[in-house]
Amino acid sequence: MCECGAARRPGPPRRMPAELAARVLRERAGTPLAEVIPSTLGEPLLWGGLDALAELCAALGLALNVTTNGSFPGRGARAWAERLVPVASDVKVSWNGATAAAAESVMAGLDFEAAKENVRAFVAVRDARARAGGRRCRVSFQVTAQEPNVAELAGIVSLAAGLGVDRVKVNQLQVRFPELAPRSLRRDAAAIRRWNGAVLAMRAAAEEARHPSGERILLENVEPLGEDPAAPAPQGPSRFVGREAWIHPDGRFAPCPHPAAVRGELGDFGSVAERTLGELWASERFRGFVERYEAHVVCRACPFRRTGGA
Repeated sequence: MCECGAARRPGPPRRMPAELAARVLRERAGTPLAEVIPSTLGEPLLWGGLDALAELCAALGLALNVTTNGSFPGRGARAWAERLVPVASDVKVSWNGATAAAAESVMAGLDFEAAKENVRAFVAVRDARARAGGRRCRVSFQVTAQEPNVAELAGIVSLAAGLGVDRVKVNQLQVRFPELAPRSLRRDAAAIRRWNGAVLAMRAAAEEARHPSGERILLENVEPLGEDPAAPAPQGPSRFVGREAWIHPDGRFAPCPHPAAVRGELGDFGSVAERTLGELWASERFRGFVERYEAHVVCRACPFRRTGGA
């Protein structure tokens, strides 16, 4: 599903120099910047600069928002929780099934039972720290809805609640490669109907499978779609453009995480290796894109656009 996966990108891994990340954050100290996302592509817990980034965020009063595949490499879930919980606003674990068969078919190499134990261990540390008066970071499941798991989406919500997970965030599969097209739940009216049925089931599961406190698990992007594949949902504003600054490992600045931005198809907005992020953010070229992005061919069809007007 990932455009930067090793199977599709031969050559050395893409890794940002830790000093570049630190320079950007120090330059933004005292500005409205509040949260730092170390990666949405790849596994950030494998990045050698993450410890230093977490420490710098703590020193600057910034929160980390981390997405991990849930394997918690090197240290294990408990030790990573001790590192991340004190500074994280949200730790999202990629999760794509309620059963081992579905989850392991979507995420090759996954040990489903071990993944569940990792989440339990991470949540236990989070809750213990919260009871002691420390920060309580949110723990989320990040799900890619597709044909192999559409029948299990409600089960994922129930499982998440049972594991102490706060939120289930569901993204539709992006068809970045032709072989993914048969897995999309937006490809035709029948697939959209399966998604809409799953929406009802997920909402019902959230009402029933509550946390021990009685609190309802949060659902995000769990909205029905119209049955016309050409226009399955009314599009609202981008959740990224003009709100978030995306820096690629080589320092290039982008308005959002869309793969087209990686390829430069949204425009050239400069690099923090040459100018400060503040200068790039205020530049005429970027501000012009923010004002007109809705007319861009990529943005008009972007699956990241919020549905409705919210």
